[in-house]
Amino acid sequence: MASARDNIPSPRGLPFVGNVLTIQDEVPIHGVERLTDLYGPIVKFNIFGKEKICIASVELLEELCDEKRFWKTPSDALSSLSKEKSDAERPRPGLFTAPSEDHEDWQQAHRTLMPAFGPLSIQQMFDEMHDLGSQLVLKWARLGPSFRIPVTADFTRLTLDTIGLCAMDYRFNSFYKDEMDPFVEAMNSTLTAASDRLKIGSMLKKMMPWDRSNNQVQIDREYMDKISLELIKHRRENPSDKRDLLNAMVNGVDPITKMKMDDRLAASNMVTFLIAGHETTSGLLSFAFLNLLKTPDAYFKAQQEVDRVVGRNKMKAEHLKQLKYIDAVLRETLRLTPTVPAFVRSIRKDNPNDIEELAGGKYAVNRDDPVLCLISKCHRDPKVYGDDANEFHPERMLEENFKKLPSGAWKPFGTGIRACIGRAFAWQESLMAVGLLLQNFNFRLDDPSYEMKIKQTLTLKPDNFFMRATLREGITAMSLQTLLSSDEEKVGSALAAKGRTDSGLMEGLKPMVILYGGNTGTCMSLAQKMSIDARRYGYQAEVLDMDGAVGHLPKDQPVVVITASYEGLPPDNAAQFVAWLESCKGSTNAEGVQYAVFGCGHSDWATTYQRIPTLVDDLLQDQGGKRLVERGLSNAADGSMGNDFDHWLDTVFWPAVASPASDNHHINSTLELEMSTQNRSSYLRQDVQLGSVVGARCLTANGEPKKRHLEVKLPEGMSYVAGDYLAVLPLNPMETVTRVQRHFRLSQDATFTIKAGAPTFLPTGQNLGVVDVLRGFVELGTPATTKDIAACVTACADSKQKTALQSLVTTTQQAISLLDLLERNPAIDMTFGTFLYMLPPLKPRHYSISSSPLANPSTCSITYGIIDEAARSGAGRHIGVAGKYLSDMKQGDEISVSVRSTNKFFHLPNDPGETPIIMMGAGTGLAPFRGFVEERAALIKAGRKLAPALMFMGCRSASADRLYGAEFDAWAEAGAVDLRYSFSREPDASDGCKYIHDRMLKDKEDVRELWRAGAKVFTCGSPAVAESIGAAALQILKEARAEQGEVLTDTEAAEWFRKLRNERFVVDVFA
Repeated sequence: MASARDNIPSPRGLPFVGNVLTIQDEVPIHGVERLTDLYGPIVKFNIFGKEKICIASVELLEELCDEKRFWKTPSDALSSLSKEKSDAERPRPGLFTAPSEDHEDWQQAHRTLMPAFGPLSIQQMFDEMHDLGSQLVLKWARLGPSFRIPVTADFTRLTLDTIGLCAMDYRFNSFYKDEMDPFVEAMNSTLTAASDRLKIGSMLKKMMPWDRSNNQVQIDREYMDKISLELIKHRRENPSDKRDLLNAMVNGVDPITKMKMDDRLAASNMVTFLIAGHETTSGLLSFAFLNLLKTPDAYFKAQQEVDRVVGRNKMKAEHLKQLKYIDAVLRETLRLTPTVPAFVRSIRKDNPNDIEELAGGKYAVNRDDPVLCLISKCHRDPKVYGDDANEFHPERMLEENFKKLPSGAWKPFGTGIRACIGRAFAWQESLMAVGLLLQNFNFRLDDPSYEMKIKQTLTLKPDNFFMRATLREGITAMSLQTLLSSDEEKVGSALAAKGRTDSGLMEGLKPMVILYGGNTGTCMSLAQKMSIDARRYGYQAEVLDMDGAVGHLPKDQPVVVITASYEGLPPDNAAQFVAWLESCKGSTNAEGVQYAVFGCGHSDWATTYQRIPTLVDDLLQDQGGKRLVERGLSNAADGSMGNDFDHWLDTVFWPAVASPASDNHHINSTLELEMSTQNRSSYLRQDVQLGSVVGARCLTANGEPKKRHLEVKLPEGMSYVAGDYLAVLPLNPMETVTRVQRHFRLSQDATFTIKAGAPTFLPTGQNLGVVDVLRGFVELGTPATTKDIAACVTACADSKQKTALQSLVTTTQQAISLLDLLERNPAIDMTFGTFLYMLPPLKPRHYSISSSPLANPSTCSITYGIIDEAARSGAGRHIGVAGKYLSDMKQGDEISVSVRSTNKFFHLPNDPGETPIIMMGAGTGLAPFRGFVEERAALIKAGRKLAPALMFMGCRSASADRLYGAEFDAWAEAGAVDLRYSFSREPDASDGCKYIHDRMLKDKEDVRELWRAGAKVFTCGSPAVAESIGAAALQILKEARAEQGEVLTDTEAAEWFRKLRNERFVVDVFA
């Protein structure tokens, strides 16, 4: 007869191995999390014949944390840390690895060591914690703002040194070593081996006769035991009256048995504390800074709290209890990324029940069932934390809100009597470290587009996470030592001292700073080009992303800001800068700053057009800045951004800031090249990594505009969620490169070197292949700007051609590239160096991902069209660079890619069983919705019940370009989606509906029904498609209100929709 235990859903496994292949992932815990994403809050799976149960909801966790029914059981990974040798040699279990709370070693150690973790004992450790935190501050100050801080490595140094000094009076001196301490290396080896034991690669490796990894793990364990025994021996031989953990181990007496811990038991617990005491805290600090840097408003709230509580004084223990917001930051960090992502519970030995029911009898577990409590998922339970459960909001963890949470909603330190004994130690250390660092530095991401990547040993840490640190205004590396260690009077003197700096300016040039903010590379390209032109006007310009100027806006030189908006939000590399300005409202923060702003935008985002440029311009002026010229702007919808920027520079900005003598600093608009025939070199871009193509196919019939599908195996460690973008860095077509070579008479193997110091974004002082640079570094098809055409006019020796060129200067919408101009006007005398100088850098192209990681987390697909049309210039055909590049891709080819986050609201609801969705897209605009529906199909296959999903899809023909037709039909049959087509060339095949808005109006009752049920609406397509869908939605709304006796004007209806933008109605528009 079926039991409640049989109600637990379970994926089908394979003979012998069970579900081992199902849970494979570079990050092992992610494989298990994926099962709960598919099967729900409880799932049962099989590993080599052993059944495991996993839970992932607050409701179930609260039951498992009932100490009368269940207790902690070490996981397989933890148990592997204390594998037995012979009885005489087997390591004693520490507090972390003991099999249960009734084990005599655990009981003795727990009772003996508890006093060492009392509040007074922890507070007395503060000065030593501050000493080591100061070492980290001084190190980062010495290395300077250009140093890429290896965040997790340096926090590991800090936390290892802290546990060593505070608990054992031992200095590892990690900050004075280039390599990590051997103890850390041994620990990482041991933890990684435990964590990777179920990875296919690890299992296969261990089967090889030459594998010695187990031997190395044993050597590492013995090394850690040796260090621990040496520390104990040293303390016994050199007694100390310091009330630290080591003294408690050596001299403490169990109040029950009146016995002291023997050396083997003390050594096991020493290893436990050295590992647990630093590994988890370093992960917490790393995640905390990543969360703060990705959430700038929280970053500045935390920093302002430090300024208010501590100021410029030396931090003291009593300050910590006042850091309420930082306390919430740490709590929220551990909610989203608990460094120990799970613990195991089982039925207590003294519980008379061999079966315990869960969820009111719906499920049950047996006595021998280890239940993995996946707190990494419980902490994101949307029933507790809402639809924004995956977002970082420290406010929800402020004391008054924190107290209202259910008992199972926050368990990063475990639960019950076996919860982390060192929690107070870790918390004091973390508060001190965050406060001390924010007091002295402004931080920013080394790569603003960095998305969290997880590295798992047994604990979790962010992988490849780097940041940069700049000393805050008024602090110098020379004065820092005084600030960290002295009283208030000496601190004031140190702040008053002025440091001297070397300007590094070329002779005769004045300084200028150009700040850019953008996600696609356009603003960066404009900034780079302006910096090159600046020398002609007597300036040497430094180019930085906007976040690089937080807290350090120069006041002795012009500051130019070039930025865009994205749905009214700042670009990734400007979010911190904008949040900083907003946090300084009402201040004179920008007094003395001379600035100008140029805004890039697209008028299709009408309600947020130019919002960020306008906001920055206004905030700088409100805070005392001097506006040099009126803000410039360009509308990408007009296709003339380069021209608009050049016009603003030439007619507005340079005349206002350039002195009459500036012409004396004129430089030639060219690059001095040294040509050679040596082998060329290739250069990789930093913002993308190499993936590989695993599949490519055409989706449309012959004769139709081509739409294609490309599947990419992502680089190791790169992950995504349905709705994200894939950035692809293409190569220019060889046909176009050959045209350049032919025009300038360059051989196939020609190489060149750009002289060091030349004004260019290209590598200087290095041997470069002509083909490499033309294919992978510059845009060859971008329309020539008015300035480019003017340069061609100047260089043209033929009067007839010159007249034709001059006519183009005043002609709008001429998509003629610089190369087109050179080929059509052979009298233009332009060198290859000048040509390169005029070209903008090649930019990545962004495509909506059209797959779900629940189908395959290691690969993603994109759906794209190929532009092949008559050129607007009238000269031949215009072929899209990226489309051509992608269409030439074959299985096995390498491709440079990076996952980029989309609008954070353009993702499936966290509660797919409760919230309906409506999707609307035409052509390749269905790409993100294919990912959404594929994810829903995977959930249904796993047995989940989902809210309805309605999809309006626009195509030309039912037979020629119904993209992914068979797949969508199968998903519709499974209940993942309700399809409503509109065929523009075959309306009879779609109930007479030609376009999406026609079908929406025809099926408006279905739209209304889902809207009333709380549906979230997604639109993806061209501006025209988005506009027509929006108009139909407004009409449906007005009709619905009219039936209720409420008449809305168009303005009122539009305002109602605007307020719901992103909350209920999300749009992704592409040009």
